[in-house]
Amino acid sequence: MWPSIRPAEAMRRFWRTAVRTARLAIGVPDYEAYLAHMRTHHPGRAPMDRAGFFAERLQARYGRGRARCC
Repeated sequence: MWPSIRPAEAMRRFWRTAVRTARLAIGVPDYEAYLAHMRTHHPGRAPMDRAGFFAERLQARYGRGRARCC
């Protein structure tokens, strides 16, 4: 049986999931997911700040230069 949750909490969960899905679909990195990952898997390392995180993600995605076919 499903655990009962309040409608407001269900809406918040739905909204967080929808926002995260939309960001993944358009390629916007999720800083909150990165922070959660760092806390869980790398507790001794300091996470990047928000600006550094987005700069690093942009570099990783577009830093190879222009792709050319010819």
